[in-house]
Amino acid sequence: MSKKIQAIRGMNDLLPKDSAFWLSLEKTIFDLFISYSYQNIRTPIVEKTDTFSRAIGGATDIVEKEMYSWRESGGESLSLRPEGTAGCVRMMIEHNLPREGIQKVFYQGAMFRHERPQKGRYRQFHQVGLEVFGATNVKADAELIMVMRALWQALGLKNIVLEINTLGSSEARAAYKKVLVAYFNQRKDRLDEGSLRRLNTNPLRILDSKNKAMQSLISNAPKLMDYLDKESAQHFEQFKTYLDALDIAYVVNTSLVRGLDYYNRTVFEWTTTDLGAQGTICAGGRYDGLVEKMGGIPTPAVGLAIGLERLVLLLEAQNLMTVESTLSIYLVALGEKAQIKSMQIASTLHDTLPNAILYNDITLGNSKNQFKRADKAKAHFALILGEEELNNNQVSIKPLKGQGAQQTMDLEEAIKYFKESK
Repeated sequence: MSKKIQAIRGMNDLLPKDSAFWLSLEKTIFDLFISYSYQNIRTPIVEKTDTFSRAIGGATDIVEKEMYSWRESGGESLSLRPEGTAGCVRMMIEHNLPREGIQKVFYQGAMFRHERPQKGRYRQFHQVGLEVFGATNVKADAELIMVMRALWQALGLKNIVLEINTLGSSEARAAYKKVLVAYFNQRKDRLDEGSLRRLNTNPLRILDSKNKAMQSLISNAPKLMDYLDKESAQHFEQFKTYLDALDIAYVVNTSLVRGLDYYNRTVFEWTTTDLGAQGTICAGGRYDGLVEKMGGIPTPAVGLAIGLERLVLLLEAQNLMTVESTLSIYLVALGEKAQIKSMQIASTLHDTLPNAILYNDITLGNSKNQFKRADKAKAHFALILGEEELNNNQVSIKPLKGQGAQQTMDLEEAIKYFKESK
């Protein structure tokens, strides 16, 4: 017997029973983004490996250990995208979009990282991202926060905290890194293996360590806030002023550095305690130097990404997995002539009730079995087409949710009945 075929560990199927909620959630997100004048873009799942190593940073865990990469026959290295911003920047540069003015875009799709799968952390996961290119002022940063606050309210989410910080300019970070490395070098015996490795490659990431044994060491470390250049300090203060004006609560977290090298100035995360260790559901920040670093004209930029799997887990944890009810009709056809007529009726109903869900039975089973399937589908109504209905050019409507008694009428009356039932 051949071995059972299964999905790759950490790469999950979306089953039919869950798809309605995912579609509803995505529609809520996309409609909101569009209402704030963001436009949708789509980039390839596969990019040149250099696109990610240049953007994300060669010393990051993502590039060093987590990317799915391979070499083409011609020798070029390609990778599955581990995040969305790098491909978005490549697209901006390739098509000269920043020259056309400020670009406000959003993307969605699968991302891939080769890591140990656990709840809320998968090898294939889905992100929705917002990016703004060409805006230097802090108003763009604040608008991203405002959009997210509107989304959390639309979804009914509670118990989420906005954490903010500033990474300053590249010059300020370079000066700070020297101080930070000196501090940790004097206390090497208290660093874990991962932090020792980062000490010479990406020392700011040590501040983001979740190792409880190192928390006192990290909390006593020098603060980047004390080494900020004047312009970055003003930028951060203005950012907080916008949030205060919008009545958006936040916590300044000086250990928040983000895991990607391209960030500068504003960084932020929305976190929750309802998901255990994987508590970040949305994160982002400003990356003013990335477009130029990747070969484009100097272009300021700021963005964020939402992890959809974690967002769904949080909605589930807070009992918010609801889908707005849509009118659904199950066509019960009895006999060969009725089967043919049911197709004509289904076509008419799709034209006149465009948002309704129609189940046209294709099993050719008896009346009892068709009604069982109507109940299983959780349809609101059964539209019955039997010999008597055919002879009288009518249909029978049977409410399946206790909305009244069965009635017989012509199709035009039935359509009016369904419209009023909504």
